[in-house]
Order: sequence, then C-alpha cells, then structure tokens
Amino acid sequence: MEITTEMIRELRTETGSGVLDCRKALEQAGGDFQKAVDHLREKGLATAMKRADRITSEGVVELYSHGNGRVGVMVEINCETDFVARSDTFRKLAHEIALQIAAGEPRFISEAEVPEDFLAYESEIARKRALDEGKPEGVVVKIVEGRLDKIKDEICLLRQPYIRDENMTVEQLMLQNIAAIGENIVIRRFERWELGESTTA
Repeated sequence: MEITTEMIRELRTETGSGVLDCRKALEQAGGDFQKAVDHLREKGLATAMKRADRITSEGVVELYSHGNGRVGVMVEINCETDFVARSDTFRKLAHEIALQIAAGEPRFISEAEVPEDFLAYESEIARKRALDEGKPEGVVVKIVEGRLDKIKDEICLLRQPYIRDENMTVEQLMLQNIAAIGENIVIRRFERWELGESTTA
C-alpha cells in the first residue's frame, strides 16, 4: 500500500512523532493507521522511560481560569531545558494539563501519592457492600480491587482519560510528548479551586 503525505501528516498530528518515524510506522503496519499509532505509542513509551531519571529543573507554572472565573487551576510542569520550556509544544502541553485538572478534578498526580488509609477506608466500604449483596468471598476480593482501580482512575491525574481523547490516559499524553520533545517532563504539583467550595479538609 502506498504511504501518502496526508497519512503521514495525520499520524504526526495524532502522535507528535517525526516524519520519518511516522512513515516507517505506516510502512511496518501496512498502511493500517491504528497499528501505526500503537507502534509509535509503544516506541514513545520506551523512549520516555529511558528519560525518566533525568533532572527537570526548568518549566512553567500554567494558570487557567474556567467558567468566567468559577474554577481556577495552577499547575507546575517541569522539563530539562529553558529552550523546551519556552517552546510552543511544551506550553500547549501545560495548558492541556491545566484544562484536564479543571475538568477532571483530580486530587493527586499519581497513585503513589494516594494515602494508604484512604485506600483502606474505600476498600472496607467496597468489601462490606459486596458482602451485603451476598457475593462469595472469592468474588469480593476482585470487586474490591476493581472498585479501588476505578477510584484511582478518577482521583489520580495521570490515570484519568484525556479529555480530548478518551482512548488515551493523561500519562500516555505525557509519554507521547516526552518522546516527541526529547526531554523528560514531570507534573510537579497543582492546585484547583472552585468558587464557593469549602476550604476545610
């Protein structure tokens, strides 16, 4: 199958990969767009993992206000160099992450930040509910695991489905950008405020 310029352009838009990588992925996938996307995402993941231990001391603090000032977000995203921090691609990513936080209302960046006592509490609630429904003990364990996974998907920013593409998580979006930009990128911290919300924990 002939690989056209339009196919390469589409794949670049979808994955953020370079022209040659896109052409090669399409050739290897026999022109199958989704296979080429999967291939590039896997490659991006491997590349991103290699960069994960690099120091990120540059970056940007992105501010975003939504709904005529009803929701405000501040997020710090770091990269390795000032050159990348000033690039349009990096700034666009920072803006997308701020939008995600505004819409998704995460409480933590990753599951590593979720307190153990919170998970234990949710686990006990799920276990009691399953037992009350008459589920056998063996099934209860699976139900609890499934419930905790669902909670983590909701409250952890990196596990949330990306608001512009539900087939991709925020972590996959980050890895895709790390592969495309060529530097390690880290979401350092964020705050989200909503007008009228309680300030007590």
